[in-house]
Amino acid sequence: MKRNELKQVLKPLIKECIKEVIFEDGTLSSIITEVVQGLQGTTRQPIVEKKIIKSNQPSAALLEARKSLEETKRSLQNSTGLSGIFEGTTPMRSSGRTQGAKQGALRDMDPSDPGIDISGIMKVAGGSWNQLK
Repeated sequence: MKRNELKQVLKPLIKECIKEVIFEDGTLSSIITEVVQGLQGTTRQPIVEKKIIKSNQPSAALLEARKSLEETKRSLQNSTGLSGIFEGTTPMRSSGRTQGAKQGALRDMDPSDPGIDISGIMKVAGGSWNQLK
């Protein structure tokens, strides 16, 4: 039997079976009932806008954490005798190891670091510098 012949025989049978299941067994009415109940459930709850007000004042937990950190820092400095050892220094900038970070040999170097002065390298090499080419 060819595909088209099989299709002509099966298509009306399948249509009839689907109609019978949907209409006669009450499947369609139960689907409609569930949809209506679902829609009613969503309309009963009003939509409420919640505004979060951010304060410029730090929270009590943050203030407590800072206080605890300062106390720990003071006790460590007193116990080791290293109080004030890093005063006047500036912290290094972040290394930028996040997505889209700089790449290359100097990626971990502080951009404000002047580096090494190599302006006198020509004097050291003397006349032999041109021979190195």
